[in-house]
Amino acid sequence: MDKRNALRAGAVTATVTLMMLLSSPAMALTRDDGDDPGTSLSVAQTLGLFVLLPIGLFVVIAALAGMPYGAKDKKK
Repeated sequence: MDKRNALRAGAVTATVTLMMLLSSPAMALTRDDGDDPGTSLSVAQTLGLFVLLPIGLFVVIAALAGMPYGAKDKKK
């Protein structure tokens, strides 16, 4: 019974792998109706949007979250 399940799992894995290979991104060379790509981003815009902006948002959120703890007086 265990060999049968292993064979079935292998067949499913092979089928899924084959289907993924046949539907690769190389099939997406033709444009679809309504596909209207915008202008590309420069390197500076890409770094600002995907690196600097998330880091800045993290710093602002961390500062806002830490404000209640920084204002307390420490007692000895």
